[in-house]
Amino acid sequence: MIEKNRKTKETDITLALDIYGAGDAEVSTGIGFFDHMLETLAKHALFDLKLTCKGDLAVDFHHSVEDCGILLGAALNEAIYPAVGIERFADRTAVLDESAVKCALDLGGRGFLNFAFKVEGKVGEFDSELAEEFFRAIAINAKIAAHFYLLSGENRHHIIEAAFKAFALAMRAALTKNDRVRGAPSAKGVL
Repeated sequence: MIEKNRKTKETDITLALDIYGAGDAEVSTGIGFFDHMLETLAKHALFDLKLTCKGDLAVDFHHSVEDCGILLGAALNEAIYPAVGIERFADRTAVLDESAVKCALDLGGRGFLNFAFKVEGKVGEFDSELAEEFFRAIAINAKIAAHFYLLSGENRHHIIEAAFKAFALAMRAALTKNDRVRGAPSAKGVL
C-alpha cells in the first residue's frame, strides 16, 4: 500500500493505493461526479483506493481534479517502478451505451498524454475538460504514455465514464504479472 499526501494553498489531499487490490474505493473530493469516476477507476482497475481531497471548490474544480491526478500519478509511479515481470503495454475499449472509448498504455517510464478528442460542457457541476487535465496529470506524474480515442459517443457523462473505464481496464492489463517476462519488460534492460 502506497500512502501519499499533497498540501498546497489550493488543496489538501491524502491518498492510499494498492495497485493489486480488489477494486475497493473510499473517495471524497466534494465533487460528486469526480468521486464517481475515481470509484469507477478503482473498481475496474482492481485498485484499492482511499482518497480525500479538501480543495478550493469555491474557485472551481480545476485545482482539486488536477492535484488528485498529480498525487495518484505519483503513487502509481512509486508502485509500478522499477517495473519487472509485468506486461507493460495494453489497450482496452470500454463501452457505455452509445459511447465507446479506447485507451492504449505504455508503462515505459516516460510521461505522455494523447487525448485525441474534446469533451465540452458540464456533467452536473463538473467541467468536462477536466477529465483530460486529470489524465494528463496522471500520465506525467506516473511516467506512463496514455492515448485515448473516442470511437463513438454523444452523451458527455457516458464519454467521460467510458474513458475512465478504458484507462482502468488498460492499467489492469498492463500491470498483469507474467512469469515469462524476466526483469524489466524492455530491450534496454531497464525502464
